[in-house]
Amino acid sequence: MKRRLVFPVVLISLLAPAVLAGGADHVEVVNPTARPNPPGQKQTAAYMILRNRDKREHTLVKASSPAAGATELHTVVKENGMMKMRPVEKIAIKAGGETRLQPGGLHIMLINLKAPLKEGGKITLTLTFGDGPRTQVHVPVRTVYDGAEGGRHH
Repeated sequence: MKRRLVFPVVLISLLAPAVLAGGADHVEVVNPTARPNPPGQKQTAAYMILRNRDKREHTLVKASSPAAGATELHTVVKENGMMKMRPVEKIAIKAGGETRLQPGGLHIMLINLKAPLKEGGKITLTLTFGDGPRTQVHVPVRTVYDGAEGGRHH
């Protein structure tokens, strides 16, 4: 009887890592960039490409950074002929696809900066995915963001 139990236990232990793997294990962060904050402003934005190498959709549900008092996921919408930023609860990354966080669209807001972000500096962002896992990203501070595939980070 004990022999019959061995195979299912071995099979489950082999499959467990695949079942437990989450967004942080499947989403590649490409070309992260944070903008320097304008003089007198205590907020700025971070951009990147989120590339999903998995066969199922993942969602970014939170970002945090020790550089900011608050960090929010945002988008830009047109209301009454005006472009306005609005917080979003999550950012979807389709299976096998990518989502661009870029000026004029989805982005990460860094609010109440603890110190000015200057060209050439770096900040750390922690990205949390809907299924729980997190990944830490080192983000260079640059004036221009073109979405190019320069530096790959994970």
